[in-house]
Amino acid sequence: MAIIVAPSLLAADFTKLEEQISAVEAAGAEYLHLDVMDGHLVPNISFGVPVIASLRKCSNMVFDTHLMISEPHKYVKAFADAGADIITIHVECDSDVDKTIDEIHALGKKAGLALNPDADLSRAVPYFDKIDMLLIMSVYAGFGGQKYIMDVNDKIKEARKLLGPDFDIQVDGGIYLSNLDVPVSAGANVIVAGSAVFGSADPAQAVRDFKAATA
Repeated sequence: MAIIVAPSLLAADFTKLEEQISAVEAAGAEYLHLDVMDGHLVPNISFGVPVIASLRKCSNMVFDTHLMISEPHKYVKAFADAGADIITIHVECDSDVDKTIDEIHALGKKAGLALNPDADLSRAVPYFDKIDMLLIMSVYAGFGGQKYIMDVNDKIKEARKLLGPDFDIQVDGGIYLSNLDVPVSAGANVIVAGSAVFGSADPAQAVRDFKAATA
């Protein structure tokens, strides 16, 4: 199964967004991971609809929108209208997960479900027949630059067994070229990389290195 590289915008230089996004897209990045934080579900605040709508005008990448917000059901239409292609919500959110997934699909978008490192895989199982992607956090949502939590590897392996070989399993947090083989060997096929790409001296080359390592 081909590995999809999803650079995380959170680590980009916000004074050079169009330049950096164009560079990683030209280098082969398929997804742009967009971490939306509300200061409630997670302790930080990032960016929202206006930024995503602006970026949609300068990129053809899949906009992989990760809603780390308490009540995503209130906002999924706004993010869909802004250009999100995949909308991922947290199993820990306060919205009705079933209804929110249905609303995402009704808007013509793919739906993802995210689990923090301490959330048991069993919490996501009831939604496996409805979602298009499972996001397994390998750090705690809300902060960039954290160290990869090795305990999540068993969760990735179990998810792959349950979901089969062709389902998208995304892993996000603490992934660099030096440990890329860890989530990939466990069964992940969508790799989010923030600091490893946009935090590097040459984000485009970082993407090419990630692609070469998983070819």
